[in-house]
Amino acid sequence: MAHECISVFDIFKIGIGPSSSHTLGPWRAAQRFLGELEATGKLSSVTNLQVLLYGSLAKTGHGHGTDIAVLLGLCGDDPVTFDVNKINDKIDDLRRTRKMMLAGKYEIDFDPVEDIEFLFEESLPFHPNALVFLVAFADGDKRAATYYSIGGGFVVQEGEIGGGGSSVDLPFPIDTARQLLQFCIKTGFSISELVMENELAWRSEAETRAGVLNIWRVMQECTYRGCHTTGELPGGLKVARRAAALNKKLLKGRTYTDYNSWIEAIRAGGAHFTYTLDWVSCFALAVNEENASFGRVVTAPTNGAAGVIPAVLQYYIAFCDGLHDDRIMQFLLTASEIGSIFKKRSTISAAMGGCQAEIGVSSAMAAAALTECLGGSQRQVLMAAEIAMEHHLGLTCDPIGGLVQIPCIERNTMGAIKAITASQLALQSNPELAKVSLDAVVKTMWDTALDMNSKYKETSDGGLAVNIPISLSEC
Repeated sequence: MAHECISVFDIFKIGIGPSSSHTLGPWRAAQRFLGELEATGKLSSVTNLQVLLYGSLAKTGHGHGTDIAVLLGLCGDDPVTFDVNKINDKIDDLRRTRKMMLAGKYEIDFDPVEDIEFLFEESLPFHPNALVFLVAFADGDKRAATYYSIGGGFVVQEGEIGGGGSSVDLPFPIDTARQLLQFCIKTGFSISELVMENELAWRSEAETRAGVLNIWRVMQECTYRGCHTTGELPGGLKVARRAAALNKKLLKGRTYTDYNSWIEAIRAGGAHFTYTLDWVSCFALAVNEENASFGRVVTAPTNGAAGVIPAVLQYYIAFCDGLHDDRIMQFLLTASEIGSIFKKRSTISAAMGGCQAEIGVSSAMAAAALTECLGGSQRQVLMAAEIAMEHHLGLTCDPIGGLVQIPCIERNTMGAIKAITASQLALQSNPELAKVSLDAVVKTMWDTALDMNSKYKETSDGGLAVNIPISLSEC
């Protein structure tokens, strides 16, 4: 099997919620499709376009905004820079006029109701998240292109090999936790230092540093925004946002003017257990309420699990004096390597593995990162990741109404708390005595994914999704 090279920027992607596999992935697939038409000189001669959504993309596509993401991608908009406040107006205008500016350049007739088809009972064999673009040209030629959104915003086209990571020669090619540990022992590097050495194969250290700190900036802004936004989440479940009220309650009138003074206000409340626990929950709620509202988030490694790593990082910043660029770099680089191992040896797609592939992986990533930042050895870092995942094995993905709200938002708080607990257990343990390795739990997760009934894999056909009788007035 060819080695898959995955960068920190493959694991952490800036995008728009609510789902990396159902929103960001289809958006990127649409962009890739436009790029291929442009490269062959056919984009300007498109006369007709249809989109087919299969499997999980169809079954939970409305709740995840898959059709919206595809439309914006076909219009040439980019999820990193597009103004999230303009989404509704743009989509409403497209639905009203039934006209699309393909790639922002060429007007074609396009009716979203007729030209995006949700094939609820059909699935393609390679991956449950499949979409097909059918296009006709002025010269009578026709073309079909199939893409798979395989989790975490990664997209592959039919016939491609691998999962979307770029191909470079890495000084430390890593596929397993065992290989990672061997390289650390051989070099004396910490995990984050080893990751930085690999990142130099793509770009300079200065560029990597700037990019990672930009990832942190988006996480920080998302958390802060989510802690100060009230109202209901969109989609028809009428779920009230809770983070802002919890933020206000915990601060007890302490004032602040920006993020840094907010952190000081949080610290001023002390560090007793329930106070700290409430803040970790608040941080995670904030991010995933933003995600559910089509806000800008960072896949970590997915959108549905986007709150775990920021919540644990915010915990480290607020209660462990972690507000330093070097420590934030260390945290995110370590987390990315653990996510990379899970992607290579198992999956980070809920449509393939259930929620263990999202919340479980993000919890393992956060546990490992926190452990290194708190002074843990390389073995303790891997032990923390193993503990966190071990206690997420078998977690199903059963979103009510196909929306990334119930139980998804609260699951991020659970994943964050488990990550901190796993880190503390590892820091107080001798990893030489551990009975279960990270590689063993990664394999077990994949075996569990293969055995899991498909109705528990982001289809809304099982679990809470069918046992909670809630009417969706807007879906």
